[in-house]
Amino acid sequence: MSMGCMRGKIIIIGLLLMGLFACASQEKKSVQPTLVPPVGSQSSAATAMKEGNRLFALGQFDASKMQYETAIRAQPDLAEAYYNLGLTLDRLGNPKQAHAYYIQAANLAPGHKVIWDSPSLRRYGDVPESASSGGGTPVLPALGGLGGLGSSGGGSTGPGY
Repeated sequence: MSMGCMRGKIIIIGLLLMGLFACASQEKKSVQPTLVPPVGSQSSAATAMKEGNRLFALGQFDASKMQYETAIRAQPDLAEAYYNLGLTLDRLGNPKQAHAYYIQAANLAPGHKVIWDSPSLRRYGDVPESASSGGGTPVLPALGGLGGLGSSGGGSTGPGY
Protein backbone atom coordinates (compact mmCIF):
# COMPACT_ATOMS: atom_id res chain seq x y z
CA MET A 1 0.00 0.00 0.00
CA SER A 2 1.45 3.38 -0.97
CA MET A 3 2.00 6.24 1.50
CA GLY A 4 -0.50 8.43 -0.36
CA CYS A 5 -3.21 5.78 -0.11
CA MET A 6 -2.46 5.25 3.59
CA ARG A 7 -2.62 8.99 4.27
CA GLY A 8 -5.93 9.22 2.42
CA LYS A 9 -7.43 6.44 4.56
CA ILE A 10 -6.21 8.07 7.75
CA ILE A 11 -7.75 11.37 6.73
CA ILE A 12 -11.07 9.70 5.91
CA ILE A 13 -11.11 7.85 9.23
CA GLY A 14 -10.28 11.08 11.05
CA LEU A 15 -13.10 12.95 9.33
CA LEU A 16 -15.56 10.18 10.15
CA LEU A 17 -14.53 10.23 13.81
CA MET A 18 -14.86 14.02 13.95
CA GLY A 19 -18.36 13.73 12.50
CA LEU A 20 -19.36 11.13 15.07
CA PHE A 21 -18.06 13.22 17.97
CA ALA A 22 -19.79 16.32 16.63
CA CYS A 23 -23.12 14.49 16.38
CA ALA A 24 -22.75 13.04 19.87
CA SER A 25 -21.97 16.43 21.41
CA GLN A 26 -24.92 18.07 19.62
CA GLU A 27 -27.29 15.40 20.91
CA LYS A 28 -26.18 15.99 24.49
CA LYS A 29 -26.67 19.75 24.16
CA SER A 30 -30.18 19.41 22.74
CA VAL A 31 -31.46 17.49 25.77
CA GLN A 32 -33.05 19.99 28.11
CA PRO A 33 -33.90 18.68 31.58
CA THR A 34 -37.18 19.63 33.17
CA LEU A 35 -36.94 21.39 36.50
CA VAL A 36 -38.37 20.06 39.74
CA PRO A 37 -40.50 22.22 42.01
CA PRO A 38 -38.39 23.99 44.64
CA VAL A 39 -38.74 23.27 48.32
CA GLY A 40 -41.62 25.28 49.72
CA SER A 41 -43.79 25.07 46.59
CA GLN A 42 -47.52 24.73 47.13
CA SER A 43 -48.36 21.03 47.27
CA SER A 44 -50.88 21.14 44.40
CA ALA A 45 -48.39 22.97 42.17
CA ALA A 46 -45.58 20.57 43.10
CA THR A 47 -47.80 17.56 42.40
CA ALA A 48 -48.81 18.92 39.00
CA MET A 49 -45.17 19.69 38.12
CA LYS A 50 -44.00 16.21 39.11
CA GLU A 51 -46.73 14.65 36.98
CA GLY A 52 -45.88 17.00 34.14
CA ASN A 53 -42.23 15.96 34.37
CA ARG A 54 -43.20 12.28 34.30
CA LEU A 55 -45.34 12.81 31.21
CA PHE A 56 -42.65 14.95 29.55
CA ALA A 57 -40.10 12.15 30.05
CA LEU A 58 -42.52 9.76 28.34
CA GLY A 59 -42.89 12.12 25.39
CA GLN A 60 -46.53 12.90 26.20
CA PHE A 61 -46.14 16.63 25.62
CA ASP A 62 -49.81 17.60 25.32
CA ALA A 63 -50.53 15.99 28.68
CA SER A 64 -47.43 17.48 30.31
CA LYS A 65 -48.44 20.92 28.99
CA MET A 66 -51.75 20.63 30.85
CA GLN A 67 -49.97 19.68 34.07
CA TYR A 68 -47.59 22.64 33.89
CA GLU A 69 -50.53 24.96 33.22
CA THR A 70 -52.22 23.49 36.31
CA ALA A 71 -49.08 24.16 38.36
CA ILE A 72 -48.98 27.77 37.15
CA ARG A 73 -52.65 28.30 38.06
CA ALA A 74 -51.97 26.86 41.52
CA GLN A 75 -48.82 28.95 42.05
CA PRO A 76 -48.44 31.82 39.54
CA ASP A 77 -44.93 32.70 40.75
CA LEU A 78 -43.45 29.23 40.14
CA ALA A 79 -40.68 29.99 37.65
CA GLU A 80 -39.81 26.33 37.16
CA ALA A 81 -43.32 25.57 35.89
CA TYR A 82 -43.07 28.38 33.32
CA TYR A 83 -39.69 27.05 32.19
CA ASN A 84 -41.00 23.49 31.86
CA LEU A 85 -44.02 24.75 29.95
CA GLY A 86 -41.62 26.56 27.61
CA LEU A 87 -39.68 23.32 27.04
CA THR A 88 -42.94 21.50 26.33
CA LEU A 89 -44.13 24.12 23.85
CA ASP A 90 -40.74 23.91 22.09
CA ARG A 91 -41.21 20.15 21.76
CA LEU A 92 -44.72 20.72 20.43
CA GLY A 93 -43.33 23.01 17.72
CA ASN A 94 -44.42 26.36 19.20
CA PRO A 95 -41.11 28.22 19.76
CA LYS A 96 -42.67 31.71 19.78
CA GLN A 97 -45.18 30.74 22.44
CA ALA A 98 -42.41 28.94 24.35
CA HIS A 99 -40.31 32.11 24.28
CA ALA A 100 -42.94 33.99 26.29
CA TYR A 101 -42.84 31.34 29.01
CA TYR A 102 -39.03 31.34 29.14
CA ILE A 103 -39.13 35.12 29.56
CA GLN A 104 -41.71 34.83 32.35
CA ALA A 105 -39.58 32.18 34.09
CA ALA A 106 -36.50 34.42 33.82
CA ASN A 107 -38.43 37.37 35.22
CA LEU A 108 -39.57 35.26 38.18
CA ALA A 109 -36.11 33.77 38.83
CA PRO A 110 -33.39 36.30 38.04
CA GLY A 111 -30.00 34.64 37.84
CA HIS A 112 -31.34 31.05 37.81
CA LYS A 113 -28.64 29.46 35.64
CA VAL A 114 -30.79 26.75 34.04
CA ILE A 115 -33.66 29.10 33.27
CA TRP A 116 -31.34 31.78 31.91
CA ASP A 117 -29.77 29.18 29.63
CA SER A 118 -33.16 28.27 28.12
CA PRO A 119 -33.28 28.03 24.32
CA SER A 120 -34.73 31.53 23.98
CA LEU A 121 -32.29 33.11 26.43
CA ARG A 122 -29.20 31.02 25.70
CA ARG A 123 -27.23 34.10 24.63
CA TYR A 124 -27.55 35.43 28.18
CA GLY A 125 -27.22 32.09 30.00
CA ASP A 126 -23.91 32.70 31.74
CA VAL A 127 -24.58 36.12 33.20
CA PRO A 128 -21.94 36.50 35.92
CA GLU A 129 -23.20 37.30 39.40
CA SER A 130 -20.92 40.34 39.52
CA ALA A 131 -22.91 41.79 36.63
CA SER A 132 -26.04 41.83 38.76
CA SER A 133 -27.55 45.09 39.83
CA GLY A 134 -28.10 45.87 43.48
CA GLY A 135 -31.40 43.96 43.64
CA GLY A 136 -29.87 40.71 42.41
CA THR A 137 -31.34 41.03 38.94
CA PRO A 138 -28.88 40.09 36.20
CA VAL A 139 -27.91 42.81 33.81
CA LEU A 140 -28.23 41.65 30.23
CA PRO A 141 -25.30 42.42 27.94
CA ALA A 142 -25.72 45.36 25.60
CA LEU A 143 -26.90 44.64 22.10
CA GLY A 144 -24.76 46.87 19.90
CA GLY A 145 -26.60 49.10 17.48
CA LEU A 146 -29.98 48.62 19.10
CA GLY A 147 -30.23 51.92 20.95
CA GLY A 148 -28.76 50.78 24.24
CA LEU A 149 -30.76 47.69 25.09
CA GLY A 150 -29.05 45.88 27.93
CA SER A 151 -26.56 47.21 30.43
CA SER A 152 -24.42 49.76 28.63
CA GLY A 153 -25.94 50.63 25.29
CA GLY A 154 -24.19 50.36 22.04
CA GLY A 155 -26.17 52.32 19.53
CA SER A 156 -27.36 55.84 19.08
CA THR A 157 -30.78 56.95 20.17
CA GLY A 158 -31.41 59.00 17.08
CA PRO A 159 -29.89 61.50 14.69
CA GLY A 160 -27.39 63.84 16.31
CA TYR A 161 -27.43 62.17 19.71
